[in-house]
This record gives sequence, C-alpha cells and structure tokens, in this order.
Amino acid sequence: MKRRILLVDDEVAILLTLQAVLEINGFEVETAASAREAKLKIRNNQYHMVITDMRMESQSAGNEVVVAARKSPHRPAVALLTAFPLTDSDDGGQDADEVLVKPMNTNDLLLQIEALLVTHEDKKRREESSLQLASGEAKTAGAKRTGSPKAINVKKSMSAGSPGRSKVPVSGKTSKRATPLGGKLAGAH
Repeated sequence: MKRRILLVDDEVAILLTLQAVLEINGFEVETAASAREAKLKIRNNQYHMVITDMRMESQSAGNEVVVAARKSPHRPAVALLTAFPLTDSDDGGQDADEVLVKPMNTNDLLLQIEALLVTHEDKKRREESSLQLASGEAKTAGAKRTGSPKAINVKKSMSAGSPGRSKVPVSGKTSKRATPLGGKLAGAH
C-alpha cells in the first residue's frame, strides 16, 4: 500500500513540483491549494502525512490545516513548509511534527519525510500499545475482583508483546524546530 500524503500550498509551481517528486518516489499525493480545501480533504480522507505551507490565504492558514490534521481520527504526521523560518519565540507551527524551510534539496526533503513517517508511526504504535495495556490492566483488575478466569488470559496476551512492531531503528526524536534544507527544488522559483 502506498503512503498517502496531502500536500497543501497556494503556489501552484511548488505544489506541482513537490507532487511530482513525491509521486516519483512512491507516494500517493493529493493536493490542495488552500487551507479551506485541505480541511475538507482531511475530513473526508485518510492520509499518512499532511505537508502544508504556513502562509497561504492568511498568516494562520497553515496552522488551521495543522489543527484539522491533529483532530483527524487517522492522526497523520504533520509538517509545515515555509519560506519564513520560525524563531523559538514564535508560536506558529507549534503543533507540527516538523518545520521544513523552502527552498529545499529534494534528497534532504525525502529523507526527512521518511524519517518523520517512521517516527510518527512508531509513536502511534507505542500510544496504541499503552492504551491496550491500560485497558487490559483495568480488565484484569476487574476480573481478579470477581474471580474470573479471564484475568489469566488477558495478562498472557498483554505480556506476549505486539508482533506487528516495526523493527526499523529510529534515532532521536523529531524536532519541532525549523530545519533548513540547502539547495533549490527543481522547478521552483
């Protein structure tokens, strides 16, 4: 299954160029030219990642897309794309997993997207495992009080681990700081 990305930018040249680069590298890409269009697509579709320009029809348009993605039940990874890097005192983009600075080198962009997707999926799995474990412990505690034999089965299944865990090593955690990427994206001006 191809990983799906929603790419949001009001600059058509950047939107189409990034779409082509990502599709050539095996991603399924949908595009949106505004925050309004992006929010509608996020509500109606499932994405592994949302990459959005920060400043589009308004200064806060990118943050609106980030908030919509965070509220999505599918919980995609989120990256802000901007020509205006944030300082530590700025609050814009605080909910994004990564901030990518334009112009960018396509190889660096692809490496960062891959790293963010792996880190984000691993984080989602850990959170889901924690929720399952907490749920299992609550069921076990209730079963012990009632003397039900199900307590043993729940405990065994929780200690067995999750067979679907990713074995891809991930070093460090994703930074929320702007990451400058040198070079120019082919076709972007």
